[in-house]
Amino acid sequence: MKRLRITVEGKSYDVEVELLDEGTASPIPQPRVPASSTRVSEPIAVPKPAAAPKPAAGGDGDVKSPLAAVVISIDVAVGDTVEEGQKVFTLEAMKMNTLVSSPQAGKVEAIHVSVGSSVEEGQSLITIA
Repeated sequence: MKRLRITVEGKSYDVEVELLDEGTASPIPQPRVPASSTRVSEPIAVPKPAAAPKPAAGGDGDVKSPLAAVVISIDVAVGDTVEEGQKVFTLEAMKMNTLVSSPQAGKVEAIHVSVGSSVEEGQSLITIA
């Protein structure tokens, strides 16, 4: 052990430092377990994590997510007629909103996600016929 005085922002501190590279370090003591309390137990079965759902396969009329994000708003409903370029979703990623618009005019056949759900890039959000 060495005693050192260290000054930080004008204030002095007296410290003791153990130099490990000189071979003077003592091993870390391990807790002792009485022999009578040790026992061999059966291995514990750990369940495998459930696989993440795969993005819905996209068809010709599917509007896909441009990025991995969270659905903030759905601006259409099943049965609505949409125009090309009309906003259909708002997504949020990294505190930034991304507007998703319809690539074609048509009628909303199905909505594959809900507000608050996480989506992956390329995942189908909505089907327009």
